[in-house]
Amino acid sequence: MNSTLSTSPANTHYSLGISFISALGGYLFGFDFAVISGALPLLRGVFGLNAWWEGFMTGSLALGCMVGCVVAGKLADQYGRRPALMVAAGIFAASSVWMALSSSLSIFMLARFVAGIGVGMASMLSPLYIAEVSPAEIRGRNVAINQLTIVIGILITNLVNYGLADNGPDAWRWMFGLGAVPSVAFLVGVIWLPESPRWLLQNGHTARGTAILQRIGGPAFADKTVADVNSASVGQGNISLSTLFEPGIRSAVGVGIGLAIFQQLCGINVVFNYTSTIFETVGANLDRQLFETVAIGLVNLVFTVVAMWQVDRLGRKPLMLTGAIGLTVLYVVIAMLLQNGATAGLLSVFVLLAIATYATSLAPVTWVLISEIFPNRVRGLASSVAILALWGSYFVLVFTFPILAETLGTYGPFWLYAAICLVGFVFVLRNVRETKGKTLEEMEDVFRPH
Repeated sequence: MNSTLSTSPANTHYSLGISFISALGGYLFGFDFAVISGALPLLRGVFGLNAWWEGFMTGSLALGCMVGCVVAGKLADQYGRRPALMVAAGIFAASSVWMALSSSLSIFMLARFVAGIGVGMASMLSPLYIAEVSPAEIRGRNVAINQLTIVIGILITNLVNYGLADNGPDAWRWMFGLGAVPSVAFLVGVIWLPESPRWLLQNGHTARGTAILQRIGGPAFADKTVADVNSASVGQGNISLSTLFEPGIRSAVGVGIGLAIFQQLCGINVVFNYTSTIFETVGANLDRQLFETVAIGLVNLVFTVVAMWQVDRLGRKPLMLTGAIGLTVLYVVIAMLLQNGATAGLLSVFVLLAIATYATSLAPVTWVLISEIFPNRVRGLASSVAILALWGSYFVLVFTFPILAETLGTYGPFWLYAAICLVGFVFVLRNVRETKGKTLEEMEDVFRPH
């Protein structure tokens, strides 16, 4: 039974405001994710990259992200969500400056690895925090704000890269160094955030947690949430990795890991990270390549807003199924266009359609599901494991693309991604259950019979 409670506009605005501040971590995620696309043509010349090094340098962010997920889970469960977000913000700021000042490939890759730690922490913490401070009826929209700030970060970074590209071979230093500005803004914003009320309740700070819940949703919402959290916590002991394999938990963890892997191996992130490589294949010059990154960012932003509008209306599962089958078809078309030497204009149409499809489905909805399907007592640890799988899959994807493209032709990997999307459609159809409108505590019963 759906037992959600309506909240007043004032309460909703407060929940929305703190969600936006937390989601600034998503902006920095988008920055570090996108900056490589514009800088890569310059870095190839500066560091003399071949296909293997190009893939490894791009993927080094993901290796750091995997470390960040592990660190974030432990910090968030032991010290709270807010301190962990502050650590992530500090890492973002320091790594941006470090990358800009790098004097060699090895130093740059180490700095990018450290940046990945901040990205990994934010990718786990921001949606987790937002889910824990949002009433059920608006949770999907609020968590999708994180995806919105990611795509805003991608778009603004692509615009900055486009503007800096003509500033000589050292323009890449400015591209990376400017990341320090939003990093500091994020750090200042996190200082004003309240701690997650659910974390406070689970750690014995009942008065503080209740006061924050009252501000988020009113007295009735606070009383119900406190009762639900206390009920869900009865008989729970220490949490360890083995806890994730307990009946009633392992099914949700399996679904979370499967969704995380699918979101990455579906292949769309090669379009974001290797835009210049893909469009160079069909004869586009550097200016056209960078223009395509901006167009991709704009489409990504517009359709992410559409997803935010629909995720609490249509539900999670229908959007995931539509995205999976849509990408399957579009990848087949893109592979054929690349294989037959299509014009850059025609290729761009179908690439942008693929971006639109992903932005309304797999991109935001995967983060929403990962943030909400795990039981309260293991949410930090389980989210870390799922997002660890996500970043591991991202590394495999971006590391292998230049090698596969060199071996099979640029079109070759897209046939593979089409097959993966078809498998993903079947996985979602069989394993994902609808979660819209349910409280985080009610969610514990959704996957228990799985």
